[in-house]
Amino acid sequence: MSITGTIAIRDEEHLDDLLSEPSPQAVEVLGRLQGDLVVLGVGGKMGPTLARMARRASDQAGGRRRVIGVARFSQRGLEEKLNYHGIETIRCDLLDPAQVARLPDAPLVVAMTGMKFGSTGNEAFTWAMNSHVPSIVCRRYARSRIAAFSTGNVYGMSPVKLGGACEGDVLQPTGEYSQSCLGRERMYEYFSRTLKVPMTLLRLNYATEMRYGVLVDVARRVWAGEIIDLSMGSFNAIWQGDANAMALCALDHASSPPLVLNLAGPETLSVRRVAEEFARLLDREAKFQGSEADDAYISNAQTSHRLFGYPRVPVQQLMHWIADWVRRGGASLDKPTHFEVRDGKY
Repeated sequence: MSITGTIAIRDEEHLDDLLSEPSPQAVEVLGRLQGDLVVLGVGGKMGPTLARMARRASDQAGGRRRVIGVARFSQRGLEEKLNYHGIETIRCDLLDPAQVARLPDAPLVVAMTGMKFGSTGNEAFTWAMNSHVPSIVCRRYARSRIAAFSTGNVYGMSPVKLGGACEGDVLQPTGEYSQSCLGRERMYEYFSRTLKVPMTLLRLNYATEMRYGVLVDVARRVWAGEIIDLSMGSFNAIWQGDANAMALCALDHASSPPLVLNLAGPETLSVRRVAEEFARLLDREAKFQGSEADDAYISNAQTSHRLFGYPRVPVQQLMHWIADWVRRGGASLDKPTHFEVRDGKY
């Protein structure tokens, strides 16, 4: 069953199938672009389903392509699962230039590496992962197209009434995590300009599925009867499968200097209203503390919507899926997003 016909998500296998279902545009783009595709940092939250989508889109397009996932693979069983779905895997520490130098050539690269949670108290490693790894990647893949993930946090907080930060806005990151992400972008930009590497930089706010995301955090707090802090009163959310598809399509728009794109849903979502809707769906009471500030980490993604179309899964559908999943005790990654954090310390 396709995404549009799905009423409820049965289990994790069904979920991963939906998250890796390619959009028609992703099929068209990967059918037109030539050569193998490497996914760096495939072991993260989005990597496995993005790699599977690339495999499925390539197969549907009828071309011959290797899809290669690169990571340290600390999660047990992930390599075998990716191999089962036709994705080759290579173990690699991306901080080690010698290991990266041995990776296979590929005309297409999606860079998903990064460090966020646990960055406070581990600042040096955060900067190494976010700001040093790009220099290693760019030197190795100087002849490739690169789509590199970033975050909307590089903007700092934007006035809610203005509808979110746009790609040309001044960047004012708060805290070392966000500053290191700006460092990541600057390193990509430097090598794109000096080595003429075509790139897209993808500022994501925020990918969501059933096991992870701001919507999931709010739903689980409502279900558990926990108090929800309203100080960060607004946010963006996008179905992770749509973010995956847009990232693959973004390879087609890579340029030097890099094209910067916000990836987000079309709405600015209210934490209060989302919680109240989950309370209705879950037959619970929403409990709040504090009041909404007039700014938040929010982005305006009109440019990416113009290029790739609107997300296939609207937020109302996402909320119904999540409420059903939470009510049934569905799996969780147990990685809170800390969406309420305003000081940049993760």
